Amino acid sequence: MNRLDPILAATREEVARRREAVPPSALGRREPDDLRSLADALARPGLSVIAEHKRRSPSAGAIREDLSLEDVVGAYERGGAAALSVLTDGPSFGGSLEDLRAARAATALPLLRKDFILDPYQVGESFAAGADAILLIVAALTKDELASLHAEARSLGLSVLVEVHDERELDIALTLGAPVIGINNRDLTTLQVDIRRTFELLPRVAGEALVVSESGFTSRDQLDELERAGVDGVLIGEALMRSTDVEAACRELAVR
Repeated sequence: MNRLDPILAATREEVARRREAVPPSALGRREPDDLRSLADALARPGLSVIAEHKRRSPSAGAIREDLSLEDVVGAYERGGAAALSVLTDGPSFGGSLEDLRAARAATALPLLRKDFILDPYQVGESFAAGADAILLIVAALTKDELASLHAEARSLGLSVLVEVHDERELDIALTLGAPVIGINNRDLTTLQVDIRRTFELLPRVAGEALVVSESGFTSRDQLDELERAGVDGVLIGEALMRSTDVEAACRELAVR
């Protein structure tokens, strides 16, 4: 069974409800100079860690619900993370836009809104709620939808992490000219993880974009291998959230 389709259908219904409750004109705005650059965080020397706040997931179930978001965000920042990812999807991941707003108030690091972005409304919503970057998943969008949402985000000054899973999706991202590409080692249709996917796809990028590897990493040795291969950043959530000492776990992976 394709695990992605039901999630996307539920997301579209939820977005329609939010748009009715809070129309685009009521979302609010931010000053452009309030934005923090995800690309700059990834372009710094060495491998940058994007540390993710994630309470649960469809593949793992409940991960960590006993710590406040503010405690986790503070631990990540002290632990040397270059940027933060905040899950805002409610049904599958237990997140919300309030989590994003709370993270914005708790850290000076760039914030990625991790969600299933399918509609221009969500781009404006992300900007208003404090995101500095959004995730666009190639597998969830048509080429036209991807291009339109990418352009809308960039017009607001938001960075975009364009997520791919295979060669076809990577070609779409490269044709789009995406400056930041995420290679997700998790197959979204089966939820299986294979970290070899990053190493298989990386040569096709050939320096045309910053690359973030996502899913499946738990050790410093794995991150060292990514860095040697030329990956710019790695997104880690579950391994950090499950740790008894989140700050120490982040420092072990992020600080060289």
